[in-house]
Amino acid sequence: MHSLRGRRRWLALGAAAGALTLVPGTAYGWGTPGKSNGQKATTSGSREGTSIVSKVTYSGSTAGAKGGDRGNVAPVGDWSPPACWYEPRSAEDFAKYVEGMYSETMNTPGQHSYAKTAVGMFRGEYKDGTYKNYNLDKKDAGNWWVAVVDEDRWMEPEAQACNKQPFWVVNGDTPPVDNAVTPQILADLAYSRIQLPTTEVSLAPEATTKVNLPTWAWLDRAKFKDVSVTASLDVGGLNIQATTTARPVSLKLDPGTSDAEAYPPSGECTLNGDHSIGEPYGRGKANQTPPCGIKYLRSSGGGTYKLKATITWQINWIGTGGAGGNLPDGTFGNEQAVTVQEIQAINR
Repeated sequence: MHSLRGRRRWLALGAAAGALTLVPGTAYGWGTPGKSNGQKATTSGSREGTSIVSKVTYSGSTAGAKGGDRGNVAPVGDWSPPACWYEPRSAEDFAKYVEGMYSETMNTPGQHSYAKTAVGMFRGEYKDGTYKNYNLDKKDAGNWWVAVVDEDRWMEPEAQACNKQPFWVVNGDTPPVDNAVTPQILADLAYSRIQLPTTEVSLAPEATTKVNLPTWAWLDRAKFKDVSVTASLDVGGLNIQATTTARPVSLKLDPGTSDAEAYPPSGECTLNGDHSIGEPYGRGKANQTPPCGIKYLRSSGGGTYKLKATITWQINWIGTGGAGGNLPDGTFGNEQAVTVQEIQAINR
């Protein structure tokens, strides 16, 4: 009966006595953030069915951005960006949303009576109850603040934390809730949308190496650059933004077998002064120990070892008004196949 994406939400409705009634499975909710698909999103407050989507937009190294295979940064530790937050809406937008929600609910064939009752009570609260006509006569003096959720996380318990009814805030006043959108929250949201390039290290010997032969590994500085995502919000007189930047700092090599030694022994190769990692193999280095690499102690037989290369990224942000700071480090890695042949010695 209803779209499953971006619309199946829990709607908190206020009863006349002030109690909350939670109505599951209806077609309405305070909305979901727009997806950027590699470009700046154009979520301008249009309705997805009866949902008002988030007006936060994203640009930069987001999903679908050019540059080959990419993946999401994974925070180190148990930190995660907010799953829900509050944003302002103009009186006109809020009135249009509620009236549209009410009309659709009342006119949908087979709609449950409890849904009609609940949405009617909700509409009444803002149209001719505690508030009058959605405060349209005060539209220049303030804004409604409503909760939105990350559409990829709406089933998580954290997404239900923003359960306060829409509320009016006079211009210049601080919204009386946690998770009212700020540059810091925008920075956190931008973090979750950073797409990092795949990490395929250069190897010598390349793809096929020998038992007990040091394999040199390196990443060229031209392929190892900072990436950024900017999150912006311009609505209801609030115009803020934050840019979150991931900077590569180290490479961790996992040989894919316990029968191997890493260079350095920790397997973590740090950034060079020119922003490269490791050192390319060249003539005259046959008897040298690679600053970054692997030595396999046993052949891979008829198969391959899965060498995993994981980059650690240092992440910080800067936002409106000079705000900024550090966010948790992030990692992203991928595997590449290495064949190890059973030859004990070789002249290079």
